[in-house]
Amino acid sequence: MPGNRFNAFQDHGVGIGLRIPHYQHIFSRKPVVDWFEIISENFMIDGGRPLAMLDQILERYRVVQHGVSMYFGSATEPDPEHLKRLKTLVRRTGSPWLSDHLCWGSVDGTYSHDLLPLPYTWEAVARTAERVHQVQDYLEIPVAVENVSSYAAFTASEMTEWEFLTEVVERADCGILLDVNNIYVSSVNHEFDPMEYVNAVPAHRVAQMHIAGHSRYEKYILDTHDHPVIDPVWDLYARAIERCGPTPTLLEWDDHIPSFDEVHAEALKANRCIHKFANVPDAVDSPALASETWDNKVLEASK
Repeated sequence: MPGNRFNAFQDHGVGIGLRIPHYQHIFSRKPVVDWFEIISENFMIDGGRPLAMLDQILERYRVVQHGVSMYFGSATEPDPEHLKRLKTLVRRTGSPWLSDHLCWGSVDGTYSHDLLPLPYTWEAVARTAERVHQVQDYLEIPVAVENVSSYAAFTASEMTEWEFLTEVVERADCGILLDVNNIYVSSVNHEFDPMEYVNAVPAHRVAQMHIAGHSRYEKYILDTHDHPVIDPVWDLYARAIERCGPTPTLLEWDDHIPSFDEVHAEALKANRCIHKFANVPDAVDSPALASETWDNKVLEASK
């Protein structure tokens, strides 16, 4: 397919996370927002107020689902009941794609409720890609995997994180949720060049991006989502947009949440980068590298 393989998603624009402190503002003021991202696990229930609020949002806005507990890299297979509830929610929201994290976090049914980094080994590539492929086939919509921020590394790793990410998404035939703040956080904690990461990821696989703020401590930085985006992260985002073209982008702000208008204004700064740096004709890798299967998933999701 010539041109930008994600043309179908360009009109999704810039979104923000749907958070309870903003409900009153959204329902009363009806702000113009391209889309809201929801945390899937908050709505995987049979009824009650959360779903009632979500249905009101769906009457007016597009919603994209983001998960925090799929743990694609865990040794055990995804819980069938979890997948069943997730698919029910996907059908309710009409989410054009679904994202979750490239990590592990559970062992034998015990969940850490944390996004733990994987060893970057060929064995982990095969297992993780198989899990992603399985989930994507079951949900019947495109899946994008997100790079996590990390604070520890495995001596057993056989490749860089970006090489690992590339191998997984190509084998699984899925997309990437490229979190440029997570890249920056990990680059400081592990002392690598974040721009090398951005330049290395397969642009034709990037389906969505995240931007966010973080907290800096004496010896490390932490992905807290409680500050505005800093300039070095905007620089990474600009380069990612330059490589990938216009891409659905979400601002994460999950703690010390300010007013809706402040969060929305910070998110809309992404439009400046998109307008300035997106070079659509040259924005993706060679079409020869494109996956016909992934193209079809994207086109089906846009209908």
